[in-house]
Amino acid sequence: MTIHDKYRVLQENLKALGSAAVAFSSGVDSTFLLKAAQEALGDKVIAVTASSCSFPKRELEEAKAFCEKNGIRQIIVESEELDIDGFRQNPKNRCYLCKHELFEKIWEIAKENGMNAVAEGSNMDDNGDYRPGLIAVKELGVSSPLRQAGLSKAEIRELSKEMGLPTWDKQSFACLSSRFVYGETINEQKLGMVDKAEQLLLDMGFHQVRVRIHGNIARIEVLPEEITKIVEEKNRMKIASKLKEYGFDYVTLDLLGYRTGSMNETLEDKEIKR
Repeated sequence: MTIHDKYRVLQENLKALGSAAVAFSSGVDSTFLLKAAQEALGDKVIAVTASSCSFPKRELEEAKAFCEKNGIRQIIVESEELDIDGFRQNPKNRCYLCKHELFEKIWEIAKENGMNAVAEGSNMDDNGDYRPGLIAVKELGVSSPLRQAGLSKAEIRELSKEMGLPTWDKQSFACLSSRFVYGETINEQKLGMVDKAEQLLLDMGFHQVRVRIHGNIARIEVLPEEITKIVEEKNRMKIASKLKEYGFDYVTLDLLGYRTGSMNETLEDKEIKR
C-alpha cells in the first residue's frame, strides 16, 4: 500500500468519526492529523491543546499560530501533570497517569462541544517502544487514526511536506517530563532547567536534541552527525557555561547520539498491552 493509499484510508476513517476533538501539541504527528481531520470533517473538528509546565511555551505559541492560520477552532486546557497523584515521583507508568488525566479532560471538552470522538496522533513507530500512555488511549476509547491507517513517522513527514505543512521537518518532541530518569522527582525548577537547555541548543542550530536529567547532571543527545559540531571548543564551552548557569553541576554528551526513548533502555519489563 502506498502512502497515498494510506492517506485515503486515513480520510475515510476520519470521515467515519463524523466529528472529532484532536489532541493537538503542534508536533509533527498531531499537526498532520489535525490538518487531515480538517480536510475530512471541515468545521466538525476542534483542536484541544494542553498547557502545562512540561510543555514549552514555544510549542504552545506554534499551536496557536497554526490553528489561527488554518481557521481551526482551538481550546486550550490547563493540564498540570505535577498535581496528579504520584506523578512527581516519576514512576514507570508516569505517561499513563498523565495521558489518562488529559484524555478525560479532552473527552469532557469534546462532549461539551458536540464532538463524537477524541483523536490522538500516535503512529506505527510508537508500537515499537515502551508507551504506557497508549494503555490510557485504549481504556478511554480514544481514536488513533494514524496508527489505524498504518502510517509511519517517515511517511507522515513525506505527506506533510506534500501538503505544505511547516512541521514536515520539525524535530520530534515529547513532554519535558520524559527527560527524567524513572524514580527521580520531577519539579518545576528542573523542568525549567531542561527547557532552557534544549532551547539553547535549538537556538544554536542543532536539529534534534534531548537534554536528559540525572540528578544535577545533564546528558545531552544530538544527532550523531552533529556530535562533531557540539564538541567544537566554542560551542562546547558555551553550552557547558550556560547549562551550569541554569543549575546543572555537570554537563555530559551521550556518544550514542539522539534516539527516542533512551530513558527506557534500563527498563527490564517493557511489555505493555495495547
